[in-house]
Amino acid sequence: MKVVTSSRGNVQTQHIPEPECSDNYVIVENVYSAISPGTEMLMIDRSKQIDQAVVLGYSSAGIVREAGAGVDKLSVGQRVACYGAPFVRHAEKIAVPKHLAVPLPEHVDFREAAFVAHGAIAIHALRQSDLRFGETAVVVGLGILGQLLCQIASAAGFRVIGFDLLPERCDQLRASGAGWACSGADELAEAIKERSEGAGADAVFICAGGKAGGLIDQALAWLRDRGKVVIVGDVKTEFDRNRLFGKEAQVLISRAGGPGRYDPVYEGGGIDYPIGYVRWTEGRNMSEYVRLLAEGKVRIGSMITSSVPIDEAASAYERFMSDPRGQLGVLLSYERIPAELGV
Repeated sequence: MKVVTSSRGNVQTQHIPEPECSDNYVIVENVYSAISPGTEMLMIDRSKQIDQAVVLGYSSAGIVREAGAGVDKLSVGQRVACYGAPFVRHAEKIAVPKHLAVPLPEHVDFREAAFVAHGAIAIHALRQSDLRFGETAVVVGLGILGQLLCQIASAAGFRVIGFDLLPERCDQLRASGAGWACSGADELAEAIKERSEGAGADAVFICAGGKAGGLIDQALAWLRDRGKVVIVGDVKTEFDRNRLFGKEAQVLISRAGGPGRYDPVYEGGGIDYPIGYVRWTEGRNMSEYVRLLAEGKVRIGSMITSSVPIDEAASAYERFMSDPRGQLGVLLSYERIPAELGV
């Protein structure tokens, strides 16, 4: 089968044996997988330093083709959304632990479902902030993750303000109706003042990437007293201690899609956390994203800028490098799935 890898910084489509189905796993035939440029560009860059090829991708949607012993909530032929490396990847077939594949209603578009990782990550970030109905959320960086975070925050009843230096990203947020959008610092300060009735933002979510310092200090300036900065993107974690102390603010890290991520017992072992102790696991956050799609409370179709066959995967990454402003949601497609399945 075909899989997308990076070797010494070069993206290529390779052939490897198909995966086998184990207990507590399902074999999923991908229909679409979503590229996550922030994380995957880092993976490509890191592949330059090692001899081994790095397999890319971690979010997809497809159809269950096999189910191992212990799988009780998924069945062969079922539509699913999948999240989590190293199990989920840009490949024709993937072996996925049962908690990392969630059912997909028939009317939900495979293309939107393929961004389940981004949806779960956004949902977990919002849970980390512990915002309450009516509070003000500022989202810095309006890529696909930031856009989704704005839409989900808006659906939850928060006052949402998005910030991005690219005017076209701000236009995208305005078109979605999920919040105010600002491309200048002065404009953002005024929007925060107005939307928060002068108090400042209750939480600032940093979805932007980059190694330049100062972003957390800026976020602290936008906060109300005892507000929170939630780091979602890959940013330099340096800040002025006096600014933090002056507001008794909190700086939090949001790790991936929620409790269970990177836990071999939960993921590979198929042991769930009791809902009475861990209400929102990684898998439950995935299901919640799918519910929001199914009910029309999140829409990302207009954010999908292109879909590329897996054989041409290298060209998709080249576009991110040559024209990052023109790329937002990019999918890889898999031609073996019949058109009558509603892709």
